[in-house]
Order: sequence, then C-alpha cells, then structure tokens
Amino acid sequence: MFYPKIFGNKEKAYHNRNRSGIKVGIVSALGQYQVDIGSYPKSLQVLVQKPDDAKNWHGPYFDPPKLPVDPWGNNYFYACPGKHNPDSYDLLSAGPDGRIGTEDDIGNWQ
Repeated sequence: MFYPKIFGNKEKAYHNRNRSGIKVGIVSALGQYQVDIGSYPKSLQVLVQKPDDAKNWHGPYFDPPKLPVDPWGNNYFYACPGKHNPDSYDLLSAGPDGRIGTEDDIGNWQ
C-alpha cells in the first residue's frame, strides 16, 4: 500500500501562501495607497485607518478593515524606505519561527 508524503508539505504550503500574501494582498494595498496618496505609507496601519493628514485616502484598503497576518499568525514587518528596497519599502514575514533575522524569513526582496 502507498501513502502520500504529508510531512513537510504543510510548511511548504505556508511558505507559498505567505509569498502569495505578500505579493498579492499587501503589495496591492500598498500600491493602491501609493496611487491615492502619492507615496508609500510610513506604517501599515494607515491601510486600515485613515491618517489625519491624508487628503486622497480611499481606504480602508482591506475588507474587513484589519491588517492581515502571515500564515503563522504573526504580524508582517514593514519599513519605508526599505533597507533592501530604498526606493520603496521592505515587507517581511518572520516565517514559522516568528523571529526576524533567521533563515526562514520571507521578504519582498527575495
């Protein structure tokens, strides 16, 4: 009898989902914000809550108006300007271990 190999595929699926989440959901929201405002935000919070000084804000940019978390339930880390992308921003998931600076980190510059 043959059994499918399941061990390890869950983590691979989470990594793939995380890369997709960064590329599709958050990146799209950041792009729309940049089109509306003319620059990228200094924090992700402005994607769900209008800042006092934003004249052309057309958010919230997520429905429901809540920031997404990575597949492991952790917040994404965001920096603008980015260290890796100085002309835009860095967006990072700390991966399954939840710690920044380890080999399982997933960033938008990779």
